[in-house]
Amino acid sequence: MGSHPERLPNPTTPAGREGLDAVLARPDRAVVALDFDGTLADIVPDPEQARAHPGTVEALAALAPKVAAIAVITGRPAGVAVRYGGFAGVPELEHLVVLGHYGAERWDAVTGTVHAPAPHPGVTAVRAELPGVLHQFGAWNGTWIEEKGQAVAVHTRRAQDPQAAFESLRGPLGELAAKHGLIVEPGRLVLELRPPGMDKGVALAGFVAELDAESVIYAGDDLGDLAAFAAVEKLRSEGPDGIPGLLVCSGSAEVPELAERADLSVPGPAAVVDFLAALADRL
Repeated sequence: MGSHPERLPNPTTPAGREGLDAVLARPDRAVVALDFDGTLADIVPDPEQARAHPGTVEALAALAPKVAAIAVITGRPAGVAVRYGGFAGVPELEHLVVLGHYGAERWDAVTGTVHAPAPHPGVTAVRAELPGVLHQFGAWNGTWIEEKGQAVAVHTRRAQDPQAAFESLRGPLGELAAKHGLIVEPGRLVLELRPPGMDKGVALAGFVAELDAESVIYAGDDLGDLAAFAAVEKLRSEGPDGIPGLLVCSGSAEVPELAERADLSVPGPAAVVDFLAALADRL
């Protein structure tokens, strides 16, 4: 990777600059948290084909020994993110944690095991009823159901009119989820039906507290990452005892809500990997 300190981009906000400065000053007390799809992995039409962007593992391996911990926080099952990311069995990543299903599952590299709760019964009921709902609203053609164990997701990216299909399904899927005690998490042309009570903000705040971290970086790309952004904003607003943080948006075209709240926006996963590598070089 070499030494390229000039590649480390400068945050555009005072809070972001303070967050990055805190990480650079005491990296051993810093948590670096990252979404997976759209942040470490490029968005692809078939989610099962998603893989970490080339260079991701190398950048994380260079950074991980220098910080308190790296956490990948994803809506995917933890084990799937580990496989698609190539995170297992990398000696330098022993401090890596994957918080799957928005934190409901946890994989620790040091043990290589996943801890997960029992599936919510509503997910089983929704899984059985989903095909009928999609047919009823004429949205079956081109939509795709992704099984996620603790959740189920409907993708519209392959539909003839992806955005129209997405909008037409928000109401019906919201009603179906509510009937079975679930919530709908909208994303980039995907609607995920999952149990309530856990989001990326809850997962991130809990992990930062667990490590008693003094600074945090969070990078994400989608609506589900807004909760993590809010958690960092809350942490750094808590007066003298607040925790400085840097918010990074990976790509901004599809989710302007995230870009507007970010301290730093980069074009996508390739740029996120460059940022992680540059950060490792500076530490």
